[in-house]
Amino acid sequence: MDRDLLDLPVLLLNAAAALVDAIDAGVRARGFTDLRPAHGFAFARLSHDGATVGQLAEHLSMTKQAASQLVEELVTKGYVERRPHPADARARLIVLSPKGWACTRAADEAAIEVLRPWADALGPHRLTALRADLSRIATPGRLRPIW
Repeated sequence: MDRDLLDLPVLLLNAAAALVDAIDAGVRARGFTDLRPAHGFAFARLSHDGATVGQLAEHLSMTKQAASQLVEELVTKGYVERRPHPADARARLIVLSPKGWACTRAADEAAIEVLRPWADALGPHRLTALRADLSRIATPGRLRPIW
C-alpha cells in the first residue's frame, strides 16, 4: 500500500510534465515559437478578465518584480496589453491581446490533441471517474510553473 502511495506523486508529475511539454510543442508548431510554458500559466490567469501584476504574481507563486518582468516581456512580444483598472485608478489591468487570445486557442487545440488519446485509453467511465477524483483532491486556484 505504501509503495502505491509513493508511486502517485511520480505518476502525477510525469503526466503533468508530459502534458505541459506536449502542449508547448503544439503551441510552437502553430507558430508561437517565442513563448515558454510559464507564459501559458500566465495566460490561464489572464484569460479570466485579466489580472493585476500582483494577482498574476500570486497565481504563479512568484515575486511581483518577477511577474512585472514577465508582463513586460509579454507586452513587448504583443501577447498582452496594459489597461486602466476599472476599480483601482492606481493599478493597471493586464489582459490578453488578440495575439494572446490566438495563442490561447492554439494551446487549447494542442491540449485536446494530447488529451484525446488519454481519454480513448481510459474510456468515458474511467475518464469521468479520474476527473471527479482529481477534482476532489486538487486545490483550485494557483498554477505554479515548476518545470
